[in-house]
Parts: sequence; structure tokens; C-alpha cells
Amino acid sequence: MTAPIVVICCVGLTSAHLGSDTPNLTRLADAGFTAPLAGVLPAVTTTAQTTMITGVLPREHGIVANGWYFREIGEVWLWRQSQKLVQAPSCWEIARRSRPGLKVLKHFWWYAMNTDVDATVTPRPVYHHDGRKSPDIYASPTTLKDELSARHGAFPLFNFWGPMASIASTRWIAESFATAFDASRPDLAWCYLPHLDYDLQRYGPRGPHLAANLRALDTEAGKVIAHAQARGATVVVVSEYGIEPVDRAVEINRVLRRAGLLVPVRNAAGELIDTGASRAFAVCDHQLAHIYCRDDAATAAAAAALRGVEGIERVYAGGERATIGLDHPRSGELIALATPGAWFAYDYWLDDDARPDFARCVEIHKKPGYDPRELLFDPRGGKLRAAKALLRKKLGLRYLLDPIPLATALVKGSHGRAPARAQDGAIIIASDRSWARDRWSMLDIAPAIVRALGS
Repeated sequence: MTAPIVVICCVGLTSAHLGSDTPNLTRLADAGFTAPLAGVLPAVTTTAQTTMITGVLPREHGIVANGWYFREIGEVWLWRQSQKLVQAPSCWEIARRSRPGLKVLKHFWWYAMNTDVDATVTPRPVYHHDGRKSPDIYASPTTLKDELSARHGAFPLFNFWGPMASIASTRWIAESFATAFDASRPDLAWCYLPHLDYDLQRYGPRGPHLAANLRALDTEAGKVIAHAQARGATVVVVSEYGIEPVDRAVEINRVLRRAGLLVPVRNAAGELIDTGASRAFAVCDHQLAHIYCRDDAATAAAAAALRGVEGIERVYAGGERATIGLDHPRSGELIALATPGAWFAYDYWLDDDARPDFARCVEIHKKPGYDPRELLFDPRGGKLRAAKALLRKKLGLRYLLDPIPLATALVKGSHGRAPARAQDGAIIIASDRSWARDRWSMLDIAPAIVRALGS
């Protein structure tokens, strides 16, 4: 009988991080093997994870970023949860062809709903009718949710994302993994530990904060490793990307607006992008942006407006997108890649009086792009605004929780590009030395798992 496999994603971990601050991860690497893990574009969570579970590029699996423009409904959506969005078979689907009954657990791995796995756990806040948001998870089977809640308490959602994001969420995930694993007894398990994503974007990938963050992550990863190995599992640790220092943002939608291509619409909540009326607009995801264009003339005009903009390394058009594996209908007609040290901000309003009311909020579903500023309190009164809003919430009054800054210069780390050095990019560590090879790509993970499962 083959050993179970537990894949642990330690977000932001690189080869350069192994050492005295990561004793558990380093011990695993020394006993087994480790190597740099060549990634994909964009180097972001859902694209990287899906590439690892399918073994194919975004052109085939369709996850072209953490979100995209859904042309059928004319809306930008990020962080969707349905596995049905993945358009290629997973490694466990392939393995089940020769090994029916193979059991799989997804523990905070992405696309964890509407899925074909045997057990799954993922963040799922409750959005109340009165505007409140309460911490919660989705878990299947439902008895698993009851067991996790009883044993570990409520998932600390507000420590998972936002200005209060901290080790508390990773600790809950790591400790609850043991419960989920023992309840589901999987042959293949996936576990996501996000901690390094927080301070390394806030303050950059180097500095006095790094050692404490590495030690905190290593402690929680050690819990998952120990539990898995005690049950005879092969442990594979991966990361999705490394984080690089940044010092400037490219406000790509403002460029398109000034070129007359992006059209806003204004209502009582401020300006929004009118995606249907716009000739071109960008959906930003860290260091890569998809630019959606109405027609060939708009595509040419947008490309002309963007080429030469400081902070944009290259604009890929038409067939050029195939060179980076993003020639898929969900991709923009153009794809922009930031230069080293730059990232794409979604901002599109030109007058601060017209900014949308969600701009200073943690609002991952309304913003037309990823916003790393959500990890920060505005140094100009953000904590005070948050305290006042929470007081109004406790009193049962309407409130706007708007502690987030608008200044892009506060963001010190980003990802999305290929790393300049392999040791600054994604990593793979495996407890089983038979997995060792000189070169690893995210495309290799799925077939390696299928082989290891005896399929």
C-alpha cells in the first residue's frame, strides 16, 4: 500500500529562507531533498496552485490570475471558489482512473467548493443582510465543520486577510489540519499556510521582521509535518512564488482613462468602471495586469498608451501571450508585466472626491484588482477610524470600516514576475529522497503525485 502524500504550501517561502530560523523545514530538506521550483506567469496564488494540481499551463487550465473579467456578465470577479472554474483534470482525477476510491482532502487550498474531493475546508465569511461580515468556514462533509468548530473555535477570519492579518490564521489552519486529516484519512492532502504573505508585502522581503516571521511559519509548518509523518505520509512542501522588494506602483487604469479608453460611471458610492462602455480597462494582479479591450482598434490604442510607461516592462498582445502560457479566452487582449520593483495598482479615479467608497476598505470582491494596501492601516488615522467603526457596530449603528491607506508607496513587497534568481523564487522540499532531481517545475508536481500514488 502506498504512503499518503501531504502537500503543504508555505506561501512566499524560498530557498534563501532555509536555515537557523526554519529548523523544521530545514530538517525536512536535509532528510529528503530540496530544489528551486520554476513557476508560471502570473506568479500568484490560484494560478500557481492550479498549475501544480493539473500539471498544465493556464492556457489549458484557465486560471489566468486570481480573478479576471467575466465577459458573459460584464463583471470583474476575484477569489471565486468553485473548482468547476478549473478547465483541466486534477492529478487526483487522473489517479482515480486506475485507483478508484482515492481519497483527497483540501485544507484551505484554493478552489475548495463545488469540488470532487472527499473533504474540504476553506474560509467562507457570512455576509449578513445588514452589511455585517462574520467569520466562518465552509467545510464538507458538514460534520467536519462541526468538529473543527468544536475543537478549534471560530476561524480567525480577520487575521487571515486585512491589516490585522497575522500568524493566528496560519496557526488555526495548521492545528485544524490534524483534525481534518484524522477525520477524513486521505490518500492525498493539500494544506495552505499563508503567513509569509503578510509582512513580506507590508515591509518587504528583507529586514528585521523577516526572522520572526520565518520562525512563526516554521513552528506551524512543523505541526503539519509532524502529524503527517506520524501517520506515515510523504511530506511535500511547496511555495507559489517568492516576494521581491518594490518601491513604486503603476496606476495602469489611470493611464487608460487619460487616453480616453476607460469610461467611469458615478453614483452615490463614487466612481466605478463602466466595463461595458469602456474601450479598455485593466484587471490588476500584483505584477501582472490583464487589459480587456472592446475591439482591435481599442487593443491597438491601449497598447500604444501603455508601451513606454515607466514601470511596465512589456505588453504582450495577441499571439505573444502564448509565449507566457496565457493565450486563453479569459485573458485580456493585452497582458502587461511590471518591471522589477514595480506593481500594478487598480486605481482609476482622477479626483479623490470621486473615489469609490470601498477604496479605503478591505473589499476583495468589489475592487477590479488585487489591492495589497488592504494589509496596512492608514498611518493617518486608520486605527482610529477602525475603532470608531467597530464601536458603531457594537451599538447597532451603521458604520463604514475604512482604515486602509490610499498611498501606494507604503507597499514594500510584491510578486507575479519570474524571479531574477532561482533562490528567490518558489521552492519544493520533499521528505522522500526518491523525489530528488536537479530541476523542478510546477508542471512536474501533478505527474509526480500520480506516480507516487501508484497510479
